[in-house]
Amino acid sequence: MLFVRGLLDRLLVVCAVVAGGLVPGFIAQYRQRLGGRLDQARLDLEPWQRLADQFHHGDIRTLIQYHLDSGDPKFHAEGAVIRSLVDTVQQLQSTVDALHASLFRQVGYLLLHADPGLARATFNDWVPTFALSAEGIVFALAFAAVTWLVFQGAWRLAALAGQGLAGRASASPGEPIPQPRRLSPGDGRPRNGSQWRR
Repeated sequence: MLFVRGLLDRLLVVCAVVAGGLVPGFIAQYRQRLGGRLDQARLDLEPWQRLADQFHHGDIRTLIQYHLDSGDPKFHAEGAVIRSLVDTVQQLQSTVDALHASLFRQVGYLLLHADPGLARATFNDWVPTFALSAEGIVFALAFAAVTWLVFQGAWRLAALAGQGLAGRASASPGEPIPQPRRLSPGDGRPRNGSQWRR
């Protein structure tokens, strides 16, 4: 059993180092895809920004309000579309800014705020790359260490649970569990004059 645990232990650490080393590459590809979405949203907003520059001194919020205040339903609907585009650009820009932090912060941000559709699309087209930067190697080693510690804890809990189940199964319900007898120095007899046996 010790051999199997040692083998699993080493295999898990190697796999965790490789998996941790692939995370920065995935984040870079996610960031590229996110940048593409931001560029497209800016292109969609550009004609409206030109109108704001021409008629409202560059203030797109005034253009949006002008459209929303209109009695024409089509004009009013355009105001909602422009506002949605502005909000999308701002949200995508804040996400891009958050993904220009350290690798550990990027991972934390994506764990909490990743766009599921964008993450799925990135994963489907993902080309695995191993990060060889200092930060990428440190992340891979830290990921492996955390994974190894979780494995050790799970293994110990499983071993304790197994011992508890085995102890309960061997003892009958009404019978007390026998306690081991303590040995005293008088319990041994000399053998060959130098060794003691019980």
